[in-house]
Amino acid sequence: MSLYQKHLQTVTQRFDKALADTGFESALIYAGQPRVAFLDDNPAPYKVNPLFKYWVPVLESPKSAVFYRKGSGKPTVYLFQARDFWHSQANIPEQDWQQHVELKVIDDLAQLTDDLGDQLAATAFIGEDFAQPVSDWNVKARNPQQLIDHLHFHRAIKTEWEVENLRQANRLAAKAHVAAKKAFFENKSELEIYSDYLKAIDFRETQVPYNSIVALNEHSAILHYDVYDTQPPKQSRSFLIDAGALYQGYCADITRSYAKQSGFYADLVEAMDIAQQELLTEIKPGVNYYDLHVSMHLKVARILEQFGFINIDAQSAYEKGITSAFMPHGLGHFIGLQVHDVGGFLQDDKGNSYPRSERHPFLRLLRDIEVGQVFTIEPGLYVVDQLLEDFEGSKDINWAKVDELRPYGGVRIEDSIVVGEAGNNENLTRDAFKELGAE
Repeated sequence: MSLYQKHLQTVTQRFDKALADTGFESALIYAGQPRVAFLDDNPAPYKVNPLFKYWVPVLESPKSAVFYRKGSGKPTVYLFQARDFWHSQANIPEQDWQQHVELKVIDDLAQLTDDLGDQLAATAFIGEDFAQPVSDWNVKARNPQQLIDHLHFHRAIKTEWEVENLRQANRLAAKAHVAAKKAFFENKSELEIYSDYLKAIDFRETQVPYNSIVALNEHSAILHYDVYDTQPPKQSRSFLIDAGALYQGYCADITRSYAKQSGFYADLVEAMDIAQQELLTEIKPGVNYYDLHVSMHLKVARILEQFGFINIDAQSAYEKGITSAFMPHGLGHFIGLQVHDVGGFLQDDKGNSYPRSERHPFLRLLRDIEVGQVFTIEPGLYVVDQLLEDFEGSKDINWAKVDELRPYGGVRIEDSIVVGEAGNNENLTRDAFKELGAE
């Protein structure tokens, strides 16, 4: 049995249980379609419904749909191929998934509704429905939250097929990261570095899973920096790149930081790398991800103390909230069909949720760690003046040292981890770099 076939069995079992528990006979998962800009006919880049690609690895066939009837064990895939001489059609190569579904090629959505007939009235529709005729379809419910919560809760545990796709995505992204690192040391601009990143894996910008962060010098302190200077800086000091890749709909999300020369910033990058790898040893089933996040803050606090950024001890810096000014984001997040994959706050498949932490409101994951989960670990340390304003004039902070870091921006290191038994985890990211001889 192929990995995809086993994956499909898991997906059908999860949908069977979700549909039974929420009172639906069937589900229709719509791939979505492009939206056009306001007062224009130029569409934004199309992004497929993640629950559609959960079933089949088809990313570029808008207006397609998957229909699944509870207990049937086999989905029907309505693959939309428009009769359109203005545009090229999506290239859907022969793949294993096509042998395990009922595949129907259509060129008009009326063919789908005619084929399903009265079954639509008992169906839960999942997807965007902003356009006709989809918005007029006679379905039982549209995006019922209880059904979506049920599915999202169980999506946190990845199948073998999903993990293999994530491995391949990390291999692609690592290859591109190596090219970007080379471009940095060749003193290229941010835009040139990113062009080299995409060229290394033959991707268009619309094919990466999120807006890449390609930040030189002080730009790396902007957490979601994605502007890209077209000219290189007069002096290139530091480089932070947070960029990924897609493979069969699954995401890689990798961050690395580099120093142009040895010295203060290079030592800081090394210290963060050591702290990140120490965190990786703490990942075990039964540990709560929030506790990992706190452990990360304490490690960042020790780095602040070690490098002289603070005039107090590490524990006091955490208790006073100083570490949150230097490290405002969460330790990481689930990753899979989406970069920030879903279900991080769900307690169960009934939709009960953990409240966001008041102390750490940007943390996206509060669940206990389980075998089969895949998530990122991404500690960082930055000079963010807006956050440091809350401590203006504080003698707890060595402001001269903060000024020394400011021209470098910050540092972050991010890997994706597959949770195994008793701490026997797989680091998708570092394994991918090792295969290239790059780490």
